[in-house]
Amino acid sequence: MANIPNMQGGAGAPRLLVGLNLATLMSPPAWSRSPRGEPGEVLAAVKAAGFEAVQGRDPQAARAAGLVPTAIARLDRPQDARGLARTHKAAGCNALTLHVGTGFESDDEAVCLGEAVVEAAEAEAFPIYVETHRATLTQDMKRTLDLVERVPELRFNGDFSHWYTGQEMTYGDLAAKLERLRPVTDRTRFLHGRVSSPGAIQVGIGDGTQDANLEVFLTLWTRCFEGFLASAGPGEVFGFYPELLPAGLGYARLVPDGQGGLTEDADRWEEALLLADVARDCWRAAMRNSRPS
Repeated sequence: MANIPNMQGGAGAPRLLVGLNLATLMSPPAWSRSPRGEPGEVLAAVKAAGFEAVQGRDPQAARAAGLVPTAIARLDRPQDARGLARTHKAAGCNALTLHVGTGFESDDEAVCLGEAVVEAAEAEAFPIYVETHRATLTQDMKRTLDLVERVPELRFNGDFSHWYTGQEMTYGDLAAKLERLRPVTDRTRFLHGRVSSPGAIQVGIGDGTQDANLEVFLTLWTRCFEGFLASAGPGEVFGFYPELLPAGLGYARLVPDGQGGLTEDADRWEEALLLADVARDCWRAAMRNSRPS
């Protein structure tokens, strides 16, 4: 079985492609500096802020704004994988990230789903990355590692907040857990940029200089970049897309607004810009670490 292809991004050396999951812009508080207006105006502001790509449901609008479109979907039945790949490739998307299954699958059912993803990606020559996400096949770290053993060709979209919070990674030997996860980080080719805490799925990082939770994510992200760089070829890119979701979806924390109400704890737009910058720092670190001594 062939490996899932990496995303393509033009000529030149392998590089980081910084995009934005457009759900980040859903329902911003009135005080947020998030872009507003008609869809074209919002996408123009996203591009002007330095993002090259967007993940959403309207690839045509993304391309019209000069942005690379990336698809997102879910897969529950192995027989649907090829159609999803074909549809999103035909729509001009550069890749597809998937929520796969519900987490209730048997080990053999999990393998069937994983193999279907790989086979569809190979048949369509289209990057498909399985997201590490709660309430899906990959909600558990150990089970995901077991799946990699049986389907080593899989490649991942790492949203590690689901493990950091849902499996309370800091409870126990965190360094040992990060080492155990090497088979996943080595196979990650896309990241949803989000930082969580042991008790909250999404937290603000302030100025990004003194946050113990952020430091763990920086380690994970840098290792993912190193895994990609170990085998990436000319023109291939790694996708980093902040995905910061509103309180209405159970992600952003609500705090007192000083007027008797509640509001989100951080400006998700400004956090996305900051996460993009720290990801670029991680990429530079990975590049240094990947150079032969």
